[in-house]
Amino acid sequence: MTDTTDTSLYADSVVRTVGLTKAFRDFWLREKVTAVDNLDLNIAPQQVFGLLGPNGSGKSTTLKMILGLLFPTRGVVSVFGCPPSNVAVKARIGFLPEESHLYPFLDARETLDFYARLFKQPRKQRQRRIDMLLEMVGLQRVAYRRVGEYSKGMQRRIGLAQALINDPDLLILDEPTSGLDPMGTKQFKGLIRTLADRGKTVILSSHLLADVEDVCDRVAVLYGGQLRAQGNLDELLAKKEFTQITTECLDDVTLAKIETIVEKAGREVVSVSAPQDRLESLFLRIVEEAREQKVVTGGAVATGQVAAFLRGGDQEQGQAVIDTLISKMADSPELPVEDEVAPEPGLATEEVLQELVTPAAAPPETQVPTSPPPATGASVDRSLIEGLLGDADTMDASDESEPRGRP
Repeated sequence: MTDTTDTSLYADSVVRTVGLTKAFRDFWLREKVTAVDNLDLNIAPQQVFGLLGPNGSGKSTTLKMILGLLFPTRGVVSVFGCPPSNVAVKARIGFLPEESHLYPFLDARETLDFYARLFKQPRKQRQRRIDMLLEMVGLQRVAYRRVGEYSKGMQRRIGLAQALINDPDLLILDEPTSGLDPMGTKQFKGLIRTLADRGKTVILSSHLLADVEDVCDRVAVLYGGQLRAQGNLDELLAKKEFTQITTECLDDVTLAKIETIVEKAGREVVSVSAPQDRLESLFLRIVEEAREQKVVTGGAVATGQVAAFLRGGDQEQGQAVIDTLISKMADSPELPVEDEVAPEPGLATEEVLQELVTPAAAPPETQVPTSPPPATGASVDRSLIEGLLGDADTMDASDESEPRGRP
């Protein structure tokens, strides 16, 4: 077995298995088949790990034991240093199974809302994430169609969205690109690299080796439930007995000189050919040209950018602050306005919110006085100001029930 495992990964592994074995038994408890046999894996943070092997090699069984859906016959498996059965650990995992078993009578929004409720997400956070994920997977135009009416590729897209609804630290994907078109596959690979750059860990099991080669940092190859090779992808794929040089197009005279130099060095020129483009690149160029020409299609539209909460920015938190402030100002009595001309509805609220969320020092004459205003004239309610400056998550924490009907 080829193994280029770095021993430094053992200290901070996200997933670690030691002697992991799973044997399925028949009715008489006789061992029928050993799906996984003495498997040792170490998956580090911020790593895209590919689990490869032919059908029946134990890939799906290994993933199910990592998720706590199956119990090992022998050996140990830990996720974030805890057993997979730990509920707190499960809250940090996103999983896309090989077959998307979704409720066919729910539409895309209701499906994502259902899974978000399982993670006890506040209502406004659910709505923001659902909008971003539907745009990301290209299903915003068919969000109110029943999932049972979706094609297989569209069901994989909504399945990927539900796996990301909780912004997981560990994302496990079992044959994620099955049924996806090349555009969806390209967007999926870009998403994986974005998650890895954010420090998340991704475990990918796929038969499409070209996709694995594009995104994975390390891979493990299984056969018959046993580990046959493990290591960094560049090290495993390197052909150290050859040297490759890529230049601009050369004429026959220059090529003859190079061949002479190589022969003098005691080596042989194996082949001289022009590099070829990938079929995926050609396909994507044709599709982009058709979209620029605004050719109508009845399938999934172009996918959007990666959802803001998955990119790790502060967009979601900032939006939560604005939503909370709007709710509090809407529920509070209006302050007296000295101007005779009333401003356009909504403008005053937006200006106040921008001043509150913009980290700029106010001029001395516009700062709020530390002492309370005099009792004469219109008084300002201090509880309102303290409420406006409160925690943005206070309102979302009280998750009131809302009607689930279609708009």
